[in-house]
Amino acid sequence: MYPDVHLVIQLQSLDQKITTLEKEVAALPKHVAVIEKALESHLRKLEADKAALTANQKDRKRLEGDIQLHQQKISKLRDQMLGAKTNEQYKAFQHEIEFIENEIRQAEDRILELMTQSEPLDQNVKKAEKALAEEKKSVEAEKSQARDRTAVDQKELDTLRQQRAEAVAKLPKPSLAAYDKIRKRFSNSTVVAEALNGRCSGCQINLRPQFLQDLRKGDQLMFCEQCGRFLYYNPPVSFEDAAAVR
Repeated sequence: MYPDVHLVIQLQSLDQKITTLEKEVAALPKHVAVIEKALESHLRKLEADKAALTANQKDRKRLEGDIQLHQQKISKLRDQMLGAKTNEQYKAFQHEIEFIENEIRQAEDRILELMTQSEPLDQNVKKAEKALAEEKKSVEAEKSQARDRTAVDQKELDTLRQQRAEAVAKLPKPSLAAYDKIRKRFSNSTVVAEALNGRCSGCQINLRPQFLQDLRKGDQLMFCEQCGRFLYYNPPVSFEDAAAVR
């Protein structure tokens, strides 16, 4: 195999590893942002439930205060009824008392409605507070794991980038320029393809017999005539050869 082929294969392997790690490093903050957004959403829901529960309790307290005032007013009116001098005055006091008593009944009915509404609100708040506490722990744990994973990935990236720089320094400039061009064309995908069964494993197009024969010689850097990728040929290893190596 032509020496430059080993270098471009090594370079491709390094670039694939670097790309994978870069994607992982870029994805971790996005993942953290998603779980933090979910946590924030749940926190807003809890705050809304708490606000609704507080408003419910305030309304009940206000109505209970109104009822107390109404009852005090009724008590005064009844005292005044005792001093009524005419039947009309008596009926007027009685009518006002009935009106206030109706106000009390409406307030009591509303208090019952609010109490009915407050029970599920109270349960939701308690459940949400418990769930949110667990979710906060989980989010913090995931954030910690993400930071640790990023640190590990970054360290490995630094090593791989150093190895890449060393590989690039060994590769002739024309070969490196061709490598970069092919890599850009195929969006960081396969740059170097193996010739298998008379085909380019990159584009799966049959190779010309003469081209394949030249490729097998391994005395030059060659490119697929169809897709333009670097091509290399690995001769099959016979059982005899494998036994000899052992």
